[in-house]
Amino acid sequence: MKEIIELLTQKKKTISTMESCTGGGVVNAITNIEGASEVLKYSAITYSNEFKIKMGVSKETLDKYTVYSPETAKEMSKVITDFTGSHYGVGITGKLNRVDKENPFGEDNIVFVSIYDKEKNQYYPSTVKATKSSRQDNKELVIGEVVRILKEIL
Repeated sequence: MKEIIELLTQKKKTISTMESCTGGGVVNAITNIEGASEVLKYSAITYSNEFKIKMGVSKETLDKYTVYSPETAKEMSKVITDFTGSHYGVGITGKLNRVDKENPFGEDNIVFVSIYDKEKNQYYPSTVKATKSSRQDNKELVIGEVVRILKEIL
């Protein structure tokens, strides 16, 4: 993540995150790096559908595709970018080592990641299979994927 913070700083770019299953793991990794305040605008942890909607994800998207979908991750990355005026937005949703009784749809142990680039109006989607036995290790897999994508973009 240090390299990402350095690249964002050099390019005078900003980032915001909207995370669900990672519970702020990405933003935590960002804020663990000195200089993060130069590039991080805002982060939202939206575990519930209610707060995804309050942040701008459409109820129609959740109803049509479910909360556990690439479409929802894509919308999360765009709405957090729009909300904050950041150059990049990260959206993450999925299931890590548990069944969600409130949202019984979608495959277990799959996480959807989307990074939105405002200047290019382009999405960078990815799917991560949560193959590790612990939630923390699976969060690290997802954070690693976010770093990989950002390195490609930057």
